Amino acid sequence: MRIESLKTSHILRAALLLVGLFSIHGCGVQIKYSLSGASIPPDAKTFSVAYFPNNATMVSPILSSTLTEALVDIFSRRTRLMQVDEGGDFAFEGEITNYTSTTAAVSSDDYALLNRLTITVRVRFTNAIDETASWAGGRTFTAYEDYESTQLLTEVEGTLIPQIVDKLVTDIFQASASNW
Repeated sequence: MRIESLKTSHILRAALLLVGLFSIHGCGVQIKYSLSGASIPPDAKTFSVAYFPNNATMVSPILSSTLTEALVDIFSRRTRLMQVDEGGDFAFEGEITNYTSTTAAVSSDDYALLNRLTITVRVRFTNAIDETASWAGGRTFTAYEDYESTQLLTEVEGTLIPQIVDKLVTDIFQASASNW
């Protein structure tokens, strides 16, 4: 008898929730939602990503193309926007401003235990649909990964760069498409 009472309670709650959602929809309230967490204006149709040159003192040959391609990929996969060469409703340009490897952890006898690869990018974002959401002066994004000090940077950067770039493009996506 108690189990049927619990089932009825759950069904009643679900029905009330659905009635509430339909009521809100019926009142003309438009709710923007997305499984990716993006909040793209309905009028936005396209995006463009300019090549991000590496203007850092230290340069990795794969970094610029990896970053540019990853930014295109995240918008292609997580939004309905179509990529155009330039002048998209969501337009990105910028440069890599920092690419450094520093000591992250030191032992008690002053030997490096961990090193840290840090990448910083400056991004200018233009939202042609809502200019107030644009970053005219640009925003800076930084991410890093640590690696063992017994390894040379040249040995690990092929693995670390994609991991760091993934963090960077996720932050850029969230900041531009989710307005945080």
